[in-house]
Amino acid sequence: MKDFGEFDYNKKAASRGRRQRNDIRKQRILIAGIAVGILFLVVGAFFLGKITSNKEEPEQVAEETTQADDAKIEVVEEQPKEAEEEDPQVEVETESGADVDVSSLVSASNVGENSSVTYGIDVSRFQGTIDWAQVASTGIDFAMIRVGYRDKATGEIKADTNAKYNMQEAEKNGIKIGAYFFSTACTGDEAIQEAKWVTDYIAQYPITYPVGYNCEGFENSDSRQFGLTKDARSDIAVAFLNQIYNAGYTPIFYASRNELVNDTKWNTSTIEKNYKIWMAWYNQDTSTISTGPDYSGKCAMWQYTNQGTIAGISKKVDVDVAYFGYNGTETAKDTSERATASADVEALMKFDSVEETVTAKSKTNLRDKPSQGSDSTVKVTLLNGQTATRTGVSKSGWSRVVYEGGTYYAVSSYLTTDLSAASAAPAPTPAAEAAPTPAPEQPASTGIKTKFTDCNELITAKEIVNLRSKPSVTDADSQVVITLYNGMTATRTGINNDLGWSRIDYNGQTLYCVSSFIKVVQ
Repeated sequence: MKDFGEFDYNKKAASRGRRQRNDIRKQRILIAGIAVGILFLVVGAFFLGKITSNKEEPEQVAEETTQADDAKIEVVEEQPKEAEEEDPQVEVETESGADVDVSSLVSASNVGENSSVTYGIDVSRFQGTIDWAQVASTGIDFAMIRVGYRDKATGEIKADTNAKYNMQEAEKNGIKIGAYFFSTACTGDEAIQEAKWVTDYIAQYPITYPVGYNCEGFENSDSRQFGLTKDARSDIAVAFLNQIYNAGYTPIFYASRNELVNDTKWNTSTIEKNYKIWMAWYNQDTSTISTGPDYSGKCAMWQYTNQGTIAGISKKVDVDVAYFGYNGTETAKDTSERATASADVEALMKFDSVEETVTAKSKTNLRDKPSQGSDSTVKVTLLNGQTATRTGVSKSGWSRVVYEGGTYYAVSSYLTTDLSAASAAPAPTPAAEAAPTPAPEQPASTGIKTKFTDCNELITAKEIVNLRSKPSVTDADSQVVITLYNGMTATRTGINNDLGWSRIDYNGQTLYCVSSFIKVVQ
């Protein structure tokens, strides 16, 4: 029999359980409703904020543009550091140099700067005497020309010996000109001194492209700048760039990518706010040249190789792409008549000074350049008994001589200080080498009569040497195929120590040169 009392209890308990479950369901529904409400509020706020943000964006950009303009004014007043502290700008990174907004950077152009992609080279005396007409035929737009440097040991400011010639000839051949200076300034005052020297030096030339600050080797113990902090060096660079701008030229800062990235060696993120950056970064994908390097900072000009080959330049050359151009050519600041500049024919060859009287052993050609290449001309022939004053001697086998008021160059081995020497030697031919004596014959199949001992070693020129089609300077069939300069390498495959000739493999060609003009690459 069922116990009603227990039943009633269970019934009430069941009723209470149902009420509790209903209450829980209601609470859960209420909580879920609140959660959904909150979610709608959050989503609504998000979209409302997004819309509001989008509406305010143009105003924000306008404010940033004003800040950039203010910073440019501060630079003119020689207060870039204070300007950056008091009026910070938003840093906008670009993945492509071509995307750099050059209009936001300091520019002193009077002919109109644009966003064209233009191509150029940068040169110094180390490119020797350049044939600028040939360079112009390649279609390059501009040339950044080294105008000078401060000696890293003495601190003396010196002109690049080919600077005025290079600016003169580039202008003559329709190539727009920029300039750069190799600095070792240790203070802001020295940097301003350098910049003033530069602007005085270039004043008579139409400088359209920027004027660059180039500083390297500062971590070498023999550098005047050794021990300077990154902040100190960056402030020095800004002092130079600011002075260039004040003189009416567009400044640009040069450094390698490894030095620039993440403010590693320079305060790049500060410098790039106001000044163009000229970045050196080699061995990269050349398919990106027209669009810019894969670099997160600002890069207005990219030096993408130092191994360029260009008509009119005998040595390798740096090649650049600029992500800006100009609508015309600037007028020189100083339009007064300027002197005609001559090339420094000794640019690739160092001469030690001497002062002595010489004559020819028999007779020798005096040339306008220390070279027997097609760019060199025989001006006079010196005979035994006729005297000249030797003023310089090069380790590459050339002498600088003054004869009847003119300065010429002769092969040292054809000259003698013994003014009583008899004229016994056969007449030499113009050459950068001493003519060898006849040699034993080799098998006819080679076509070469000089016997060589086989070897295999990498060589370069001590300074400069001609590579010939035959080991002779007297044979009419012996032609200069190429001139090898120090730093350019070839493989020596044979040597004749008795006659002083070497057999050379250069780019798959078998050529010959005088052994004393080359050295083994260690």
